[in-house]
Amino acid sequence: MKAQTIGRILLGSAMVGAGVLHLTTQRQEFQAQVPDWFPIDEDVTVLGSGVVEIALGGAFVALPKHRRTVGLLLAAFYVAIFPGNIAQYVEGTDAFGLDTDRARFIRLFFQPVLVLWALWAGGLLGRRADRKRAEELATEEVDAGE
Repeated sequence: MKAQTIGRILLGSAMVGAGVLHLTTQRQEFQAQVPDWFPIDEDVTVLGSGVVEIALGGAFVALPKHRRTVGLLLAAFYVAIFPGNIAQYVEGTDAFGLDTDRARFIRLFFQPVLVLWALWAGGLLGRRADRKRAEELATEEVDAGE
């Protein structure tokens, strides 16, 4: 099994697990991470993001032919929720054992890792992505020549 496939399955499975936790035992912890300024109710936000995490994670695992699209959507999701991580640091909110400014600050550096992981596992980064794009361009040139 290729490293990207393993990475895709691991990340997708982790997302499903996190989504389930949003809806069940860790619901209050996730609510603590919703920024004070966010205009939607904390519980609705946590439930909604949990459903999105389950859907994206499940799709990443179960729909390998759509891994590029799902990887891009997953990366965009990580970018979209990053302000919540920043707010947790700025507001000094304790959640998930992140009970110091240092711990909350260090956590901020993991979000870009998740973005890159989603893009890589989705085949959007690296030599494989370059080959795929070259193939697409070659196909477009052939189609344009007809």
